[in-house]
Amino acid sequence: MTLLAADWQFSPWRATQARLTSEQRGTAEAEKLTKEDKGVAAALHPECDVLQQLERDQRRCLRLIEEHSNASTTGCLPEWDILVCWQAAAVGETVQVSCPSVFSYFSNRTGTVSRNCSSDGWSRPFPPYHVACSVEDDIPEESYFATVKLIYSVGYGASLVSLSVAVVILLVFRGLRCARNYIHIQLFLTFILKSVGVFIKDAVLFAEDTDHCSLSTAACKAAVVFCHYCVMCNFSWLLVEALYINCLLLVAVPRNRRCLWAFSLLGWGVPLVFILLWIGSRLSFEDTECWDINEDSQYWWIIKGPIVVSIGVNFLLFMNIIRILVQKLNPRLIHFNNSSHYRRLTKSTLLLIPLFGTHYMVFNFLPDYFNMNLRLCIELCLGSFQGLVVAVLYCFLNQEVQSELQVRWLRWHESSYGTVPSRGKGSQMDTPF
Repeated sequence: MTLLAADWQFSPWRATQARLTSEQRGTAEAEKLTKEDKGVAAALHPECDVLQQLERDQRRCLRLIEEHSNASTTGCLPEWDILVCWQAAAVGETVQVSCPSVFSYFSNRTGTVSRNCSSDGWSRPFPPYHVACSVEDDIPEESYFATVKLIYSVGYGASLVSLSVAVVILLVFRGLRCARNYIHIQLFLTFILKSVGVFIKDAVLFAEDTDHCSLSTAACKAAVVFCHYCVMCNFSWLLVEALYINCLLLVAVPRNRRCLWAFSLLGWGVPLVFILLWIGSRLSFEDTECWDINEDSQYWWIIKGPIVVSIGVNFLLFMNIIRILVQKLNPRLIHFNNSSHYRRLTKSTLLLIPLFGTHYMVFNFLPDYFNMNLRLCIELCLGSFQGLVVAVLYCFLNQEVQSELQVRWLRWHESSYGTVPSRGKGSQMDTPF
């Protein structure tokens, strides 16, 4: 299943710092999360599990402080310092504790921290937490995720701009209006909406002051739903492209409105049905957080299942088209050493890979969190540029589009200057599909 970009932009150290600061406000907000909600939140984000443990430790410490508040004791009373609950101690006693579990998220090494109980109260922890617990200022994971976010942001931004221009070109020029380009336009729109959905989800869920572990608002849920719907529509229209090309090669495709309406129903309507079913299941059975945590959720298959099926069907259609192209290029399967045949077949194959999303087969049937670093690079970094590649291959380098643009340029130049410029040589990139 393709990963959604915002799921991997989360910075655990920044969120941990923000949440630890919020602990000073007391335990009232911490009680809002149910045990079930916390378990679901921790499934995908391990740092949430650490923060929940801190909440439990804080509540126990506050109860201990309340018990000692009424007792007449000398020395230092119990104290919660946001990370550790220090037990009561006598004057002159030195208390030593292990590093809290939150630091195990950043380092495998653990140490101890001490405090002295004097007549003036507790001393400062020594050595400081960041020294004793081996916390580095530069977290490699944060830097890695920041790099991934930068790459996919550039990719989706470039795809958004190029696809918008491509849609305008295909809509403005009447000579380009046909069933094939109609389907291309719908596919381009899904890439545009997917890019917009990712940017919206990033902005809503992962703002600087957002507590991801407890965020649960209508706005963030709407952002997640919109993003999932755009992704499903994108895969649906990739399937429509594959079906159309197979029909084009095998039989004459009906060019009536009913055929286009059927494609539209498959591309936009079917994802809407599954999204509504998923929304109903989350509202009824898993209305937790912002609906962005789906690991081990049986209802996630309402979205994941159709996408996995569409990727598998697309791959089979892709192989069938390659088989047909091989037969058409050399029907008798002899004298296939002609290099022009190889070039044409190679070009057609490479053109179909981004159009069909065949690269998603690499991780389609593997567990969601198999080899995450490689998966992030392929599905987020490379996948974000898929819209740009499709726009370039199926619009800007399309011979029909270039011819139409050239004719319009010649007409404008002739009407403006009364001369006809020399005709430039067009691109040899032909996309008959």
